[in-house]
Amino acid sequence: MHVKPLVVFWGAALAALALRAAPYEGADFREIIATAKRQAQPAVLYVTCITESTERGKLASKSVSGSAFTISADGEFVTNWHVVDKATSIRCLISDGRHFEADCIGADKSMDIALCKLRLKPGETVPFAAFGSSAEVEEGSFVIALGAPWGLNRSLTFGTVSCAKRYIDGHSEYVLWIQTDASIGPGNSGGPLVNTAGEVIGINALGTMLGTANFGFAIPADDARVILERLRANGKVNWSWSGIRLQPLHDFQRDMYFDATNGVIVAGTDPDSPARAAGLLPSDRIVRLNGAPVTVLTDEDLPAVRRQFGLLPDADPITLEIVRAGAPATVVIAPRAKGAVEGEEREFPRWDFSAKAINQFENPDLFLRRQQGVFVFGLKRNGNASSQLERDDIVLAVDGAPIATLDDLSAEHKRALENIQTKHKALLTVLRNGRPRHVVIDFFKDNE
Repeated sequence: MHVKPLVVFWGAALAALALRAAPYEGADFREIIATAKRQAQPAVLYVTCITESTERGKLASKSVSGSAFTISADGEFVTNWHVVDKATSIRCLISDGRHFEADCIGADKSMDIALCKLRLKPGETVPFAAFGSSAEVEEGSFVIALGAPWGLNRSLTFGTVSCAKRYIDGHSEYVLWIQTDASIGPGNSGGPLVNTAGEVIGINALGTMLGTANFGFAIPADDARVILERLRANGKVNWSWSGIRLQPLHDFQRDMYFDATNGVIVAGTDPDSPARAAGLLPSDRIVRLNGAPVTVLTDEDLPAVRRQFGLLPDADPITLEIVRAGAPATVVIAPRAKGAVEGEEREFPRWDFSAKAINQFENPDLFLRRQQGVFVFGLKRNGNASSQLERDDIVLAVDGAPIATLDDLSAEHKRALENIQTKHKALLTVLRNGRPRHVVIDFFKDNE
């Protein structure tokens, strides 16, 4: 008896919400959806990639799928880094039924953004979407998520912005997310989040499917456009790195509140970092960066200031005006290029494991133990090394020969296989949980 009135009320409420968010008055709710769809959906791509990985101990290919959207008539399109990461081929299906091969122009793991381009024939064009301003997004704004969830090549869901500025610790140090209750499922990654005018105000990147709630998160368009310009020009962002760990003035999570109204607190500095070399100390309060005021009142202010530091040229020294123990001071830091944020990986057949280079940003715990080295990344199931090695073992030596790089390990692997008829065991010295130990791999058996 009560179902029908509730449905009518909910529909009326959505219509009223949509009208408040719409760029025109008097429009029917269904027309608002249809208009936004006509503007943006022709630009949406269903993306399938063949990617390579050694995470299971050997080089293997797999097919992954995701979403994207074109931003120019000549076929430039945007997706997430994690959609095209390690892709050996990229294929795209456009909404009008055409399909294309594509190339990656540049990708950035730190912001989870990739810029790619369709391989169009001379004179061929595709529809594209226009960016709107994410700065105008606020809680209650009506939004539409487009993409290809669950491997389906077209999907539209709608909802509201639950939080216009959501800080998620551990999910990109540079992104302050747009949170929406528009359904964003697996495969929606890289698709556009659009407003009622059909303008892209975010890039879908994270989804949480729970039995009691549905949360989706998008990278704000204004921040993404800055990254896309750098990817278009250089193929990479060229992040600058100083090694400063920042803390807000009002740190609710740690129950720490500093008696100041401006600036940002230095929580610490990374080992062997430009900031530590320059003498920056924990509890210093940075108030100006190259003369520009800096303030991080709460966690939500952290990503913007981190981007401010990260997008500075790494070739130019930066001047920080700080307050230390109540007195003003100046610190000059010579930042350096952040470089790769993920180590190279490689397989080692017959040994039946894969190894990866230690990277301070991807493997900080291993980096503290050995700043240059390689670790066991994957183990082949029931392979020759499966009972001897463990993931994250740092390889120190093979038959007494020191190992510092993947090339070192490859050289010893090659030598071992060349002499397999006379010797088919290798003595590996590894660092496991901070303690060195010796293990022997018998690689006579060919598990292929």
